[in-house]
Amino acid sequence: QVQVEESGGGSVQAGGSLRLSCVRSRATYDHYCMAWFRQAPGKEREAVAGIDSAGSTRYAESVKGRFTISLDNAKSTLYLRMNSLKPEDTGMYYCAAVPSRYQYGGGRRYSWNEVAKYKYWGQGTQVTVSS
Repeated sequence: QVQVEESGGGSVQAGGSLRLSCVRSRATYDHYCMAWFRQAPGKEREAVAGIDSAGSTRYAESVKGRFTISLDNAKSTLYLRMNSLKPEDTGMYYCAAVPSRYQYGGGRRYSWNEVAKYKYWGQGTQVTVSS
């Protein structure tokens, strides 16, 4: 069973920065797709940034130019650097992972920003941005 665990959340003022980390344990598979999602109270979980096994990255339009996703394979750790934070970035941030060979469903490959793509989820880390 693959486990992922997030850390690094906190409370900051608008314009501030945070770096989230996600450690992936028990590398049963060689290649993974990973992503960060977030969920604000009363809202659906939404994708923030993703990275595939080749290192290609994708971002939600709302965070482009402010957030950077990266992966340290040697440490099996995923990062999300968040700069110029806004109050609307507030929410619970989740790390998600799926072995590359399992990123399919219904006869197609899931898009990076689909919740259904990912098999393993962390418990989340809270990010609160005050104005």
